[in-house]
Amino acid sequence: MPEEIRFATLNVCNLALPGLRFYDNLDPCTSEEYDAKITWIARMLDRLDADVIGLQEIFSQAAVKDVLAKTEKYRQASHLGIEPDPKDGKLTPSVALISRLPIAGALATYTDLPRNLAVPLPELADSMTRFTRPILHAQVMVSDKLAVNVFIVHLKSKRPDYRNGEGEDNQAQLGAAVLRSLIRRATEALGLRYLLTDTMQGKREPVVMMGDFNDVATAVTTQLVMGLGRSGKNGYDDRLFESYRIQSRRDPTRDVGFTHMHEGNYETIDHVLVSEDFNPASRFAIGEVLDVTYINDHVVLTQPEGSDHGAVLVRIRLFDQPRDNGDSALPPLDLSEE
Repeated sequence: MPEEIRFATLNVCNLALPGLRFYDNLDPCTSEEYDAKITWIARMLDRLDADVIGLQEIFSQAAVKDVLAKTEKYRQASHLGIEPDPKDGKLTPSVALISRLPIAGALATYTDLPRNLAVPLPELADSMTRFTRPILHAQVMVSDKLAVNVFIVHLKSKRPDYRNGEGEDNQAQLGAAVLRSLIRRATEALGLRYLLTDTMQGKREPVVMMGDFNDVATAVTTQLVMGLGRSGKNGYDDRLFESYRIQSRRDPTRDVGFTHMHEGNYETIDHVLVSEDFNPASRFAIGEVLDVTYINDHVVLTQPEGSDHGAVLVRIRLFDQPRDNGDSALPPLDLSEE
């Protein structure tokens, strides 16, 4: 078993093949622009040097293959993902998973919300029954005997969900559009919580969920994904924990982590969440989050080929044997704003 495993997530910002128009208000990229973009992403992946990487805003899995061909460290890596479905009408980006570790079994994808979840949206006839972007789930083999459930996610953005000619010049219409957007993101968060509970409840299976959550860790939607309150019945805890908060080597004097900048505000909306198996406060921990690194210089520099999101890299040290440090129940999550 390796002593350390590394997970990373990066929203690559609209990775599409040259000539493909993916948004009405954006011109397709040229061959030159495409080459510059996939070269930039390839260099970022090599810089991260992670064992497992989640990517978001993928309009073509073929473009991901072009990226991997330009890397030095991922040419032989496994690449999992699904193409955006043109039948949806509006072309919607997807996600992808890159792994240098073996994959156990088939890739699971979730497009429909679990447990027949259906939530009505203001002023719309149909209820929400699907994730905005599909969720990927794969089991990554850390050793011959240890598999980690990895989920790659990209929740709905805060961008207003305009319908039927609505516009921001009408405050009532804007309010309805913002509310629909919030309900969509919250519904997706609940759908993710259902998936996690079904995966984790009553079982000792490590989980890492990473991606673009489009909100900070203390937001209600992110907390809903992680799990609320105190857990740990029957010795199991099906919550997730933000890697940044539980890392062993956190240095508050160098807290410069952010992954996105919007209207002058620096926010961390891309996260790597882990199960109690990697939380050293748990007696059942099989490892611990050593540190979390944010690579975000390009966000400030706004390079045309770069992403508007920073990358998050998490290093996890695996223990030689599980720890047993007393109480099996972890404390409640702190839901207060920082």
